[in-house]
Amino acid sequence: MLSDIYMKCETGEIVGLFGRNGSGKSTLLKIIAGIISVPDACIRINSDSKNTTKTLLREINYLSQDSFIPKHLSVQKAIQLSVDKQNETFLGNDSFLQSILDKKIKHLSGGELRYLEVKLLLSNPSKFVLLDEPFSKLSPLMCDLVIDLIKENSVRKGIIITDHNHENVIRVCSRFVLLENGKLQNIKEKGALLY
Repeated sequence: MLSDIYMKCETGEIVGLFGRNGSGKSTLLKIIAGIISVPDACIRINSDSKNTTKTLLREINYLSQDSFIPKHLSVQKAIQLSVDKQNETFLGNDSFLQSILDKKIKHLSGGELRYLEVKLLLSNPSKFVLLDEPFSKLSPLMCDLVIDLIKENSVRKGIIITDHNHENVIRVCSRFVLLENGKLQNIKEKGALLY
């Protein structure tokens, strides 16, 4: 059970959220995103309270462990529906995405789908992104691409990541927190994450 949690994330920062299975990492991210409502929760952005789901959705994007893109869409259609028309740089020189544009979502591999989902959320104009298992089902090469996406977008966003692939989280994050026994603690040394 989570209790007396205080967590801070600023734009330009990538925070790694660690904890054992079942410690409440996903629950905490869902509370921050406004998906789970709890009494006395207070989410502040620029000192303004944003405690309704509607206001949180404009400011915070959440990557669930489950896929959120309808399976019947093509990759190209999913991009058209998700990305602001002014964001012409979305595809840019992304040869990987260009190679799967005509595929249906239901025909993508787990890694292809995860990469697309992460890129869509990071391209959104929200100030903060919560990534729950962004490296799930990714090959080592795809993990490197996702790490590059996260770093590139962290310049204008605050990002919180939790993933069972601890090595990739450590590679990309600038700060670490550990959720243990319902409490959150800051971790100063990477070595303290070996639990």
